[in-house]
Amino acid sequence: MTLLAGVDRRRMMNAGLGLGCAVMLGGLPGCGRKDPESEIIPDGTEGEEVIDPKLARQEGTIEWAVVGSWRSTTDKARDKFRHPIALLNFFEVRPKHTVVDMWPGFGYMSEILAPYLTHGKGRYVAALFEKAKADQAQGALNEKYRERFSSNKKLYGAVDFTEFGPDSGALVPAGTADCVLMLLVIQDWMIRGSVEKAFEDAFAALKPGGILGVEQHRADIGAAQEPAGAQGYVQEPFVRQLAAEAGFQFVKASEINANPKDDKDHPFGVWTLPPYRQTAERGQPPNPEFDGALYESIGESDRMTLKFRKPQ
Repeated sequence: MTLLAGVDRRRMMNAGLGLGCAVMLGGLPGCGRKDPESEIIPDGTEGEEVIDPKLARQEGTIEWAVVGSWRSTTDKARDKFRHPIALLNFFEVRPKHTVVDMWPGFGYMSEILAPYLTHGKGRYVAALFEKAKADQAQGALNEKYRERFSSNKKLYGAVDFTEFGPDSGALVPAGTADCVLMLLVIQDWMIRGSVEKAFEDAFAALKPGGILGVEQHRADIGAAQEPAGAQGYVQEPFVRQLAAEAGFQFVKASEINANPKDDKDHPFGVWTLPPYRQTAERGQPPNPEFDGALYESIGESDRMTLKFRKPQ
């Protein structure tokens, strides 16, 4: 399915979304930083989430999972940029849900979701790199992730492992997931040419009425969208079109993870910023003379936060 019959989306994307966004996307909102359907979720001072201490002491709540002693200091330091409580509430995640987390990386969100869903009798599914297509680094990360989240069943429960990649099968049996999460990974699928498949697989996995939650490094509108996502930033209308082509209905956008200090002009793309802190081109050794102070002051990237629904 395409939004404009006979139009090559990638060719038009290369030409630049800024000049013809409304025409190209069939009237989808998102040609500016915010739109009338955006939701601003209040947070605390300097980006810190305000956590209700009563809920934090109540075992089984999202707040309890976020303040959990099992989470690393490094991950907790990222909460002021990622707002996990507001994010998961925005995506309507509930204790008994089956949640599929696509390419969960080192497990930032897994440390929160696995205990939360286990306590609530839900199911956490980690869709790791497709084994047959994984490079050495991805294979090593898969193994470390499996070992970590299989080591404490009392805390994490029986985490289910599945795969996503160019030739992978179903994420879970069709129509069984309540929520699928795509968190800071769309640029990687663009680089690998599997981004359309990711949305199609997510749609197939979800129950009718299920939620697709997207958190993604956000490119400014006006410049051409890089087809391969080489800088890590993706334009919001492009993400909305990918979701629409897969069959999703757009529900709402949130500015919870917006960062106006991020001008997206960094020598190594989004990977110059925390938490990546890249100091040299990929494939090159780190540059000890690179001054990262400016990028530390910016913090993590400016992000879109989008909620889609599979039609009933």
